[in-house]
Amino acid sequence: MKIFEQIERRRKWNENERLLLDQVDRVVEEVIAPNAAHVDETGKFPWASVEAINTLGLNTIFIPEAYGGVPMSFRLYLAVVRRISEACASTGIIYATNFHAMKPLIEFGSDEQKHRLLPLISKGGLASLAITEESAGSDATGMKTTFRPDGDAVVVDGSKLFITSGDVADRILLFGKYSEIDDPKKSISVLVLEKGTPGFEVLRLEQKMGHRGSSTAALRFDSCRVPRANLVGKPGDGLAILLESLNRSRPSVAAHAMGIAMAAFKDMMSYMNLRRQSGRKISEFQANQFLLADLATDLAMTDAWLDYLADLIETGVDDFGLEASMAKMRASDLAMRVATEAVQMHGGYGYCRDYRVERLMRDAKVTQIWEGTNQVHRQLIGRSFATK
Repeated sequence: MKIFEQIERRRKWNENERLLLDQVDRVVEEVIAPNAAHVDETGKFPWASVEAINTLGLNTIFIPEAYGGVPMSFRLYLAVVRRISEACASTGIIYATNFHAMKPLIEFGSDEQKHRLLPLISKGGLASLAITEESAGSDATGMKTTFRPDGDAVVVDGSKLFITSGDVADRILLFGKYSEIDDPKKSISVLVLEKGTPGFEVLRLEQKMGHRGSSTAALRFDSCRVPRANLVGKPGDGLAILLESLNRSRPSVAAHAMGIAMAAFKDMMSYMNLRRQSGRKISEFQANQFLLADLATDLAMTDAWLDYLADLIETGVDDFGLEASMAKMRASDLAMRVATEAVQMHGGYGYCRDYRVERLMRDAKVTQIWEGTNQVHRQLIGRSFATK
């Protein structure tokens, strides 16, 4: 693991960043990692782990100071996501979803909205991002949820599917179509639905292959009256906000996937240095050494790309959509590859729940699906090279 230790040292965190990361490592070691297996086995929401995160005020690192935050670098945020996800993928995506849902409000909301809606999140509230519907997955323009203006309110009707933390969120960033705009793309709008809004219903929680502690909800909105003051931007601004927000959440998903990948690599390496076959450690067989070399190189290079992407975002570069797609695609494919190889190297033990690699393989799969399937990202990247 020397190469990865060197990469970490060369990041040269400042004193405040280093202090926070040390605190995150402590919470990971004392609370999150010990709870992870139980969370997966029972499928129960990891409240203890979330509370431990909130003791450090980790939501504040991506919220401006004016709204209760203590903002730090995007690169640091990605490092926090990765550390938490390495210990427990469920807890990692719960935390990251707070960012995914609230960053569009931070970027595009009014000062009044941010003063009113963000302080609860700064104090540890949960947030959710509601885009996907039964007829609208990767193509969000196919959504059917409607926003109908009615005086000083917007009436919401429709449903959403596969919504992370949808049942427990205090704030839901909700996308739908404004009824008075006919164009299916130009009508997409976005508002913040607050917990306890009448007419909001959780239909069910999905029973999933992995990320079993992170609740994934099917939601229904039956004439929900949301204050018009909660509309982010103007009616019809939703598609632009959606695309911009996905560009920022995809690096976060990449960091989450890298956490899973690193956990699988560490478990695999540890096992290969202990397990013997034919009188030799299985790490001493040349074919297995080639595998470790390939995976370690891909991990290091993907890590470097994520750092590069974080630097682009922090320096104010506007157009980084392709770089974000590359990061999400490569990190999630790598998470699945490393986790699969880790199971293989464990042999029959890898297929049993006594070893963490079984869980990591299940957790890795969805990273190739959410925030745009990797087929969609390959299409976006490939299309950029086609001449007009």
